[in-house]
Amino acid sequence: MAVTIKTAEEINKMRIAGRLAADVLDMIGEHVKIGVSTEELDTICHDYIVNAQQAIPAPLNYHGFPKSICTSVNHQVCHGIPGGKKLKNGDIINIDITVIKDGFHGDTSRMFIVGEGSILTRRLIDITRQAIWKGIEMVKPGVHIGDIGHAIQTLVESSGYSVVREYCGHGIGREFHEDPQILHYGTPGNGLTLQAGMCFTIEPMVNAGKRQIKLLPDKWTVVTKDRKPSAQWEHTLAVTEDGFEVFTLGAEERS
Repeated sequence: MAVTIKTAEEINKMRIAGRLAADVLDMIGEHVKIGVSTEELDTICHDYIVNAQQAIPAPLNYHGFPKSICTSVNHQVCHGIPGGKKLKNGDIINIDITVIKDGFHGDTSRMFIVGEGSILTRRLIDITRQAIWKGIEMVKPGVHIGDIGHAIQTLVESSGYSVVREYCGHGIGREFHEDPQILHYGTPGNGLTLQAGMCFTIEPMVNAGKRQIKLLPDKWTVVTKDRKPSAQWEHTLAVTEDGFEVFTLGAEERS
């Protein structure tokens, strides 16, 4: 699959889809509390996307995925399937939302703390958020994908954490996953050169312990091998003529 350069009209549709995805995360935050199940969060998000936004939850039935959102709790790295397990005080959870509106995808994820988080998990979440922005701030025409990955990897590893390497950011548009792949580690000057009109996600997964992961028998949920917590943030963005535009900023980030 070749990298597609989006037109101004397509970028505007991606802008709309990205805002909708961010709005879902803004909406669900108040529901992330002690005693709620991840399945309940899925139902709330599904109903909001379908009924309020008149949009489509992209994960539902994507390659057989059974739910409308991904919920990854504590040592779950990504692609956690919502279920009956209830959240407890101190849990951390990544909620990953992708909506389709007018044929285009908006993809974003955010970390939430249930009740009172520990100093360890709060720092992990904060460093991961710093890391995604280190990567985003590298984006402009002429920059290499390896420059983005290197910026993220350098911050994460200098903070004593590790970057998951098996999963990466991705091109996005009419398709959920397009080229290019955006690695969250790398060497400056390596990889594809960015051009205006490219749209992709940056979504580093950062482990408190070692970077090694494993896939659970459900064939979706990815966890850390050492069972230490993992965090992730994700944004969808476009390369502009002089930098970047993030489509999935939440209300607090837009203000």
